[in-house]
Order: sequence, then C-alpha cells, then structure tokens
Amino acid sequence: MGNHSTNKRLFACRSLPSSSYYSSKTLILLVVIIFPLVVVSGIFSFLGPKSSNSWVFIPNYPWLWSSVSSSPTSSTSEVSLRSNMVVDIVNNNKEEAISDDSLFNRSSSPPLAIEAISPSPSQEHSNDTKENSFNISASEPQIVVPLVNESRVVPLVKARRHREYSDLERLEARLMKARSAISEAKVGNETQDPEYVPTGPMYWNSKAFHRSYIEMEKEFKVFVYEEGEPPLFHNGPCKSIYSMEGNFIHEIEMNSQFRTKDPNKAHVFFLPFSVTMLVRYVYVRDSHDFHPIKQTVIDYVNVVSEKHPFWNRSLAADHFMLSCHDWGPEASRSNRFLHQNSIRVLCNANTSEGFNPSKDVSFPEINLLSGATDGLLGGPSASRRPNLAFFAGGVHGPIRPILLEHWENKDEDMKIQQYLPKGVSYYDMLRKSKYCICPSGYEVASPRIVEAIYTGCVPVLISDHYVPPFSDVLNWKSFSVEVPVKDIPNLKTILMSISPRQYIRMQRRVLKVRRHFEVNSPPKRFDVFHMILHSVWLRRLNIRIHDDQ
Repeated sequence: MGNHSTNKRLFACRSLPSSSYYSSKTLILLVVIIFPLVVVSGIFSFLGPKSSNSWVFIPNYPWLWSSVSSSPTSSTSEVSLRSNMVVDIVNNNKEEAISDDSLFNRSSSPPLAIEAISPSPSQEHSNDTKENSFNISASEPQIVVPLVNESRVVPLVKARRHREYSDLERLEARLMKARSAISEAKVGNETQDPEYVPTGPMYWNSKAFHRSYIEMEKEFKVFVYEEGEPPLFHNGPCKSIYSMEGNFIHEIEMNSQFRTKDPNKAHVFFLPFSVTMLVRYVYVRDSHDFHPIKQTVIDYVNVVSEKHPFWNRSLAADHFMLSCHDWGPEASRSNRFLHQNSIRVLCNANTSEGFNPSKDVSFPEINLLSGATDGLLGGPSASRRPNLAFFAGGVHGPIRPILLEHWENKDEDMKIQQYLPKGVSYYDMLRKSKYCICPSGYEVASPRIVEAIYTGCVPVLISDHYVPPFSDVLNWKSFSVEVPVKDIPNLKTILMSISPRQYIRMQRRVLKVRRHFEVNSPPKRFDVFHMILHSVWLRRLNIRIHDDQ
C-alpha cells in the first residue's frame, strides 16, 4: 500500500539522461530490467510485507454516514504511532470506501484531525501515564512505510501466498466484504426483510442503512471485559435520567447474538464501567475533584491492557466505552488512548468539548422513572393537538433563561413556563402540543427529545454544538426543527412558517422513527439498543487493523 507509492517516487527520481548518453540497446535493457521490478513491487505492495510488526489503521474520515461536509481524500494517509503503529484511512485506491456527502448530516461539525499518540520507550513494557503525542493535519498526510529490500521481494510474496491467515485477518476480510455489500446497496435494489424495511426521508440512505444493519446482524461480535466488580463495573442505573447506561450494560452482557466470549472473534471490546456509578460511589460530593474517578478508569485500563493484548494492539481504536452522565467525556480523558482513539458512546455529544462524529457515537438520553416505557408511548393525531408549542422546566444552563425571558406566559399558543400548575400532567401537555421545545441545559443532551418522540410531538432542538443521536443514519431535519439560540425571539414566527401539510409530514415521520428510540427488554430489532450497536458497528467498519505475528 504505502510501499507502492514510495516505489513510484523512487523511480520518478531516477530520470534517464538524454539519448546521447545511451544507445537504444541500453534503453531496451533498462526497460527489461526495471519494468518487471516495478510490477513485482506493485504486487508486493498490494499483498503487504510479511513482518513481525503489528499495524493498526485508524481513519480520519467516516466511510458511510457522518457529518462531514467535505469529501475524504482519495489517497492513503498514514502516521507513525510508534515503531509498529500506523494511522490510516480505509478509503484508498485498492478498496472502495463508502463515502457519499449526499448522505451526511451537514448540520454537525466536521471531524477533528486525528492526533496520533506515540508512547515513550518505557511505555512499551509499562503503563506509564506520560505519553508523547503529535498532531497530523488531514490536509497534509505523512506517509510512513517500512523499508523494503528489493532483492527479497519475490521470496516474501511467495511466503505470503502460502502462509496461514490469522483470526484477525479473516475477520478483516469479512469486514471488507460487508463494506462492499453496503456500498453496492446504496445504488442497488431494496433489501428484502420480512419484519421491517426502513424507508423514507427520515434516513440519509435507507437502502445503505438496511444493508449495513443486516450485515451487522450477521457479523458483529462484541467482547466484554470480565474484569471489575459491581457496583462500578457490569452495573448501571436503569431508573433515572442516566438509565441507558445500566440498560445497555445489562443487555449486552445478556446478549447471545452479539456478545462473544472469544476475544479473537471480536470486532470491538467493551469497557463495562458506569460513569454514573463512579460519580455515586467514588466521587466525593461537592469536592470538584475528578481525580478518584479518573484514577479508577486508569487502573481498569491498566488491568485489561496488562492481561489482554487487544488494547495495546490497536491503542484502543477498536474499544468503546458508554456513558450518559454529563461527566462521561471527562472520565474518558483519564487515558489519552481512550479519549482520542477509542469509540466513545456519549449522550453528551458536544463538538465544542471534543466530541468527534467520525469516531464517537451520540446516543439518546432517556428518562425511565420506572425502568420501562409503559405509559410513555403514544399520542393523538396531528389534527388533535391544540397547542402550538410546549416547554416546562427550570432555569438550567445558559439557553433556558433566554427562552423563558422571551416566551414564559406571554402567548397562549406558546405554552412555555418553568413549572406546571398543580394537577396538570407533563405528558398530557406533550400529547396536546404540535411542537415540543427541547433546549439544552448545562450540557447539550436532553431527555425532552425522546419524550417528544415517544408522544408524537415534533421536537424543536435549541442547542449549540450538539450532534443528535444516530445522525449518521437519521436525517433529523426531516422530522424535527433546529432553531439557533440567536433565533429564540423569533421562535413562534419560525414554527408558524411551517405549513400544515409539512407539519403533518414531520409528525408522521416522528412516529416512524420512534422504534429506533424505544427501550425493550429483551431488545427488538431496530430499537435503541440495536441502534447503539449499529453506530459502533459503523465506526468499526471505518478502521482496519492488521496484526502480523
């Protein structure tokens, strides 16, 4: 791969002198000698050198659905992480990466340039927390390739053809096949599915999403590290605003379809700690000292990296953590590989705080007071909703004071207030309203978004730097309204400008996407558990790990 481009540069530098120096016979001889060498070098670069080094490939850009507004580069971008680590893009000339800007959610910010991390020499054999790093701009990729002894090209190629393939190589080959199937589905016929076929403008590309989901069901395997004890590990809340932490941990550990007990068959590795539980049991209340939480995460990473080879093999690029607590991003900063390389599944998906849509996952905050969705789902049709807009909530964060200042009890059509009158049901008000206002609090995520979707109310997102859940698949602009903070004074005008016909379309689309946010026990296809897994699956398809032992 990298060798081929290097060889091209080497031969380009060896320009021939003018014809006065050589006879035509000499030129023919040079062609006879050099041309086969170029061909052999090309074959070698395609198959890759056989070595004892381990290589990890991490993308700068997503290949399927993302929030990128610029097309990925078509060349291979590689960065040396250490003597045996390379950062790369899946998208290259040999394997078509699936990247279509027409599918991207352009409302989100572009991905950040990857920061490759190089451990100190002592870290090769220890878990020293001091790490050296350097930034690589995606616009100026550096190519780092192993040196090749040209005289040994042919023997190496022959050895490569006849050697046994490792479990990881077979796994990567199946992922390559899945990428190809998804790419073909984007422009092919609709995939047949007896249970459910996602269609409509709610999806950036419903055919690609459907094929990807089916490929996930066929292939995807998750290894859950068994180290750690409850209540901090293998445990989480199931009856609070952070309920998705406990729900996901429970469901993935009970799942027989996606969980594997054989780490050599796993595509990703899950770190089963709950940030909510760390805050409850490790954090000293009102101390503002994050050190105990971070130290717990550091200790856990040290345990799994010393006991298993997989963390060090990829520097966490095929590992993921999940947190719905506001402090999830802060906890991820405990370890630089966890923060910068791993797949962080976060409710608090704030791009201004380092959330990277190309590798991180935004998932919904769901407030399950009883631990289930009983009584939360359903609402009247669009024509039976008398209120234009509704919001009830305290002054929390910088946006809500602005909302209340302009609209609290100032318009009969805009039911916006801090506290509901006694005896008035919050969920009844959601069901009576056409639009439900979902402003951010101190953090960007809000359970009001899912509450609106559950009750058939069109969500109105008022937030800065927020990446909505599953926005690599879902086109939020088709079933929600995004209002910049600066336009809060014009909120009613914006909502009234939406025609009744367009509102009815949006409301019906809300009902259709609701299945992707529902919490089921046991999980059902295409529900929130499976959508979280699918988002992780997409990020895993976006990297390629190569390990020659």
